[in-house]
Amino acid sequence: MADDETPTPSDQSETSKSAAGLRNGVNVAFRQILALTGLIMIVVAIPIAFVTPIIPVGLPIAIVGVVLLGRNAMWGRRWMESVLARHPRVERFAPNWLMRLVFGRDKKDPLKPDT
Repeated sequence: MADDETPTPSDQSETSKSAAGLRNGVNVAFRQILALTGLIMIVVAIPIAFVTPIIPVGLPIAIVGVVLLGRNAMWGRRWMESVLARHPRVERFAPNWLMRLVFGRDKKDPLKPDT
Protein backbone atom coordinates (compact mmCIF):
# COMPACT_ATOMS: atom_id res chain seq x y z
CA MET A 1 0.00 0.00 0.00
CA ALA A 2 1.33 3.44 -0.85
CA ASP A 3 1.78 6.15 1.77
CA ASP A 4 -1.06 8.30 0.37
CA GLU A 5 -3.67 5.51 0.48
CA THR A 6 -6.03 5.12 3.40
CA PRO A 7 -6.02 1.77 5.15
CA THR A 8 -8.87 -0.61 4.39
CA PRO A 9 -11.20 -1.70 7.20
CA SER A 10 -9.58 -5.14 7.32
CA ASP A 11 -6.17 -3.52 7.88
CA GLN A 12 -7.61 -1.42 10.69
CA SER A 13 -9.15 -4.45 12.40
CA GLU A 14 -5.84 -6.34 12.21
CA THR A 15 -4.07 -3.33 13.71
CA SER A 16 -6.59 -3.04 16.53
CA LYS A 17 -6.36 -6.80 17.22
CA SER A 18 -2.58 -6.65 17.47
CA ALA A 19 -2.77 -3.56 19.69
CA ALA A 20 -5.31 -5.30 21.95
CA GLY A 21 -3.09 -8.38 22.13
CA LEU A 22 -0.07 -6.29 23.02
CA ARG A 23 -2.06 -4.39 25.66
CA ASN A 24 -3.30 -7.67 27.13
CA GLY A 25 0.26 -9.02 27.30
CA VAL A 26 1.48 -5.89 29.03
CA ASN A 27 -1.38 -6.10 31.54
CA VAL A 28 -0.59 -9.73 32.33
CA ALA A 29 3.11 -8.94 32.77
CA PHE A 30 2.31 -5.96 35.01
CA ARG A 31 -0.01 -8.04 37.20
CA GLN A 32 2.65 -10.73 37.58
CA ILE A 33 5.20 -8.08 38.56
CA LEU A 34 2.75 -6.76 41.19
CA ALA A 35 2.21 -10.31 42.48
CA LEU A 36 5.95 -10.94 42.69
CA THR A 37 6.37 -7.61 44.49
CA GLY A 38 3.72 -8.73 46.99
CA LEU A 39 5.52 -12.02 47.56
CA ILE A 40 8.81 -10.21 48.12
CA MET A 41 7.11 -7.82 50.54
CA ILE A 42 5.75 -10.77 52.55
CA VAL A 43 9.20 -12.37 52.73
CA VAL A 44 10.88 -9.07 53.69
CA ALA A 45 8.24 -8.30 56.33
CA ILE A 46 9.22 -11.31 58.44
CA PRO A 47 12.79 -10.20 59.29
CA ILE A 48 11.66 -6.59 59.63
CA ALA A 49 9.07 -7.70 62.19
CA PHE A 50 11.79 -9.40 64.26
CA VAL A 51 14.13 -6.41 64.01
CA THR A 52 11.47 -3.92 65.10
CA PRO A 53 9.41 -5.75 67.78
CA ILE A 54 8.24 -2.59 69.58
CA ILE A 55 7.03 -0.72 66.49
CA PRO A 56 5.09 -3.06 64.17
CA VAL A 57 6.70 -1.98 60.89
CA GLY A 58 6.58 -5.46 59.37
CA LEU A 59 2.82 -5.85 59.74
CA PRO A 60 1.76 -3.13 57.24
CA ILE A 61 4.39 -4.36 54.80
CA ALA A 62 3.02 -7.90 55.08
CA ILE A 63 -0.59 -6.71 54.67
CA VAL A 64 0.24 -4.76 51.51
CA GLY A 65 2.14 -7.80 50.21
CA VAL A 66 -0.81 -10.10 50.87
CA VAL A 67 -3.20 -7.73 49.12
CA LEU A 68 -0.90 -7.40 46.09
CA LEU A 69 -0.37 -11.15 45.87
CA GLY A 70 -4.01 -12.11 46.37
CA ARG A 71 -5.43 -9.55 43.97
CA ASN A 72 -2.98 -9.97 41.11
CA ALA A 73 -2.15 -13.68 40.84
CA MET A 74 -4.38 -16.71 40.83
CA TRP A 75 -1.48 -18.86 42.07
CA GLY A 76 -1.02 -16.49 45.02
CA ARG A 77 -4.69 -16.61 45.91
CA ARG A 78 -4.72 -20.43 45.73
CA TRP A 79 -1.58 -20.60 47.89
CA MET A 80 -3.10 -18.32 50.53
CA GLU A 81 -6.40 -20.25 50.49
CA SER A 82 -4.50 -23.51 51.03
CA VAL A 83 -2.62 -21.97 53.98
CA LEU A 84 -5.93 -20.83 55.48
CA ALA A 85 -7.43 -24.30 54.92
CA ARG A 86 -4.49 -26.01 56.64
CA HIS A 87 -4.32 -23.48 59.48
CA PRO A 88 -7.84 -22.15 60.14
CA ARG A 89 -6.71 -20.19 63.21
CA VAL A 90 -4.68 -17.87 60.96
CA GLU A 91 -7.90 -16.54 59.45
CA ARG A 92 -9.05 -15.50 62.91
CA PHE A 93 -6.35 -12.80 63.00
CA ALA A 94 -7.26 -11.30 59.62
CA PRO A 95 -9.80 -8.48 59.73
CA ASN A 96 -12.99 -8.91 57.74
CA TRP A 97 -12.18 -5.98 55.41
CA LEU A 98 -8.90 -7.65 54.46
CA MET A 99 -10.63 -10.94 53.64
CA ARG A 100 -13.13 -9.11 51.43
CA LEU A 101 -10.35 -7.13 49.74
CA VAL A 102 -8.15 -10.14 48.97
CA PHE A 103 -10.57 -13.04 48.53
CA GLY A 104 -13.90 -11.30 47.90
CA ARG A 105 -15.59 -13.11 50.79
CA ASP A 106 -16.21 -12.69 54.48
CA LYS A 107 -14.30 -14.62 57.10
CA LYS A 108 -15.36 -18.20 57.66
CA ASP A 109 -16.77 -19.03 61.06
CA PRO A 110 -14.74 -22.01 62.36
CA LEU A 111 -17.67 -23.17 64.50
CA LYS A 112 -20.21 -23.15 61.67
CA PRO A 113 -19.92 -25.93 59.06
CA ASP A 114 -19.72 -25.02 55.36
CA THR A 115 -23.00 -25.22 53.48
